[in-house]
Amino acid sequence: MSALVLALDPEQPSPVFLNWAAQELADGGLVIYPTETLYAVAADAANPQALERLAGLKGREPDKPFGLIISHPRETEALAAEITPTACELMARHWPGPLTIILEAKPGLHPSLVQRGGVAMRCSPHPVAQGLAQALGRAITATSANLSGQPAPDRAGDLDQSLVDGCAVLLDAGPTPGGPASTVVDARQDPPVVLRQGAIAI
Repeated sequence: MSALVLALDPEQPSPVFLNWAAQELADGGLVIYPTETLYAVAADAANPQALERLAGLKGREPDKPFGLIISHPRETEALAAEITPTACELMARHWPGPLTIILEAKPGLHPSLVQRGGVAMRCSPHPVAQGLAQALGRAITATSANLSGQPAPDRAGDLDQSLVDGCAVLLDAGPTPGGPASTVVDARQDPPVVLRQGAIAI
């Protein structure tokens, strides 16, 4: 069964549709949604079964962890064992924005979210991505909406049908802004280490 397609205004997404999609996430479903760069697939980061279903759907290698999107910097407290002063400074300066920050992962996070002890997260400026995470009330995955090794789409019409069929909801807000991927910074140390230079210069 294919995903339910909900058409959204990218600037002022319907709260009713966001809440509908968030309820699907809470029930263990997967949701395709737009970000500031490309379309992504959300699973509830607190639901191990949903994370495993997402990995299987994408054909993703176990050693490639999922990044996360949160709606507010305070949500880092549920994910990170330590929030360094460097991280706080970066959040204040660049969030919401295309900056992914790696912090020491809290014990108990699902293995698909952790690599070398770190968990990667960002606060997206896209109203749909931010609104979906806010409606759920916790972190969602931010993995690109493609099968492993395939191009990542910037519009709903280019999504692989098998991926759409494996999701509960598709939030279609038209083409995404595109542009460079998020900058990735390991903020567990001072100075922070830039692992990928992207949309924000650090």
